[in-house]
Amino acid sequence: MQFAERLNTIETSAIRELFKLLGKPGIISFAGGFPDPALFDTEGIRISADAVLGTRPGPVLQYGATEGYQPLREAISGFYAAKGGPANAANVAVKPDGLIVTTGSQQALDLIGKTLISPGDRIIVEAPTFLATIQCFRLYGAHIIGAPIDADGVVVDELEKLITLHKPKLIYLIPTFGNPSGATLSLERRKRILELAVRTQTLVVEDDPYGELYFTEPPPPSLLALSDHVPGSRDWLAHCGSFSKILSPGLRVGWLIAPTELLAKATMCKQFSDAHTSNLTQAIAAHYLGLNRLDATLELVRKTYAERATVMAESLRRELGDAIAFNQPGGGMFFWARLTGARGQISSAAEFARRSIDKGVAFVPGAPFYAHDPDPATLRLSFATVGLERIEEGIGRLRLAL
Repeated sequence: MQFAERLNTIETSAIRELFKLLGKPGIISFAGGFPDPALFDTEGIRISADAVLGTRPGPVLQYGATEGYQPLREAISGFYAAKGGPANAANVAVKPDGLIVTTGSQQALDLIGKTLISPGDRIIVEAPTFLATIQCFRLYGAHIIGAPIDADGVVVDELEKLITLHKPKLIYLIPTFGNPSGATLSLERRKRILELAVRTQTLVVEDDPYGELYFTEPPPPSLLALSDHVPGSRDWLAHCGSFSKILSPGLRVGWLIAPTELLAKATMCKQFSDAHTSNLTQAIAAHYLGLNRLDATLELVRKTYAERATVMAESLRRELGDAIAFNQPGGGMFFWARLTGARGQISSAAEFARRSIDKGVAFVPGAPFYAHDPDPATLRLSFATVGLERIEEGIGRLRLAL
């Protein structure tokens, strides 16, 4: 069978392949990037599902507008307007017709690839970054360039040099609690990036699935919110959002906020892909937002994840000591760590992962998260779906794998 040549540039997700090893009885997994289903507001979602099917089921079970279910577009607009409370800097004005609803934010990224990337186009991403984005953009023929990051996110001075050198079609960033890095872009760097986008006329794609998952203090306002204060920057910004990490990934509800021309092209391409995101799940999400239950749900999620992140940090320091280095995240779902090789201990994350599986614990080696020049000593650990005692037990098993 003759497959498309573009498939030669990508391979199966290393993370998905790792999941095949997780059927071993008793294994503790820090590998996934899933939210904890025990924290889903099942009751609230059930109330909303019963309501939308019990009133006028016809429209929500029928074909719908490609742009999205209008009550949900209005609810998402309200969601952004209310961020952080009245007059908060995180608030942002997004008109309902300034966004389209997508089948998860992954489809938003795919639509950006379809509408903007031609073979050979240069794209800048963080190094490391979300693996699926690397795969998605490569599928459309992009030449992907990694920009270095630190604990405060992408290093803007280096990013500016890369923009000058490569003149990219777009820049893709996860500024808040990044996957896999856990890093949060500082406020000063966020403003500089928006100014840089305007000055160089380069589109910035902000992926923001984790911004609501802060532990104590809210993160800096999103690039989208800050764009109201940097003249011209909204014209060079696309923002991808999702309910997958804060409500339920099974609903498959995400969205794309972007300049009008880009939204029009993305809508056209979505027509070819799936016609529209499920009206039923959109209606459930819209009704749920009207129940005013999301704040309480997020409060529980933040508290739970914060406790798990604290225990993971303490366990890593206690059990692995100087064998591992990491920055403790202020939110999100991930630790990004690096094996130091101290005192002759293991420095290959791939080898460490193999040994760890034998000890009954799994994580993701960091190399696949780099578009090029991977750091073989890096790894990603997720605490989101593992209870406190199991976190301690799992990190103890990692010590035995050193």
